[in-house]
Amino acid sequence: MGINFDEIKKKAQDALGQNAEKIEQGIDKASGFAKSRLGQHADKIDNVSSKAKDFLHKNQGGAGPDTPGPGPAQQ
Repeated sequence: MGINFDEIKKKAQDALGQNAEKIEQGIDKASGFAKSRLGQHADKIDNVSSKAKDFLHKNQGGAGPDTPGPGPAQQ
């Protein structure tokens, strides 16, 4: 009996699509907490948060609103 990775991927995308707003709120909450502890790295925390949200929107199976991505990555 093998593992059906396509089925697992589809289930994950469905879960992301159904809970995208809650997940995005969690990303915002985690970002705010991290910035309260590591304020000197706020720009990097914002960058990671933005990338996480982009990943969320790209992988939710098209079930959510289209949101524009961030500008070019800063290093």
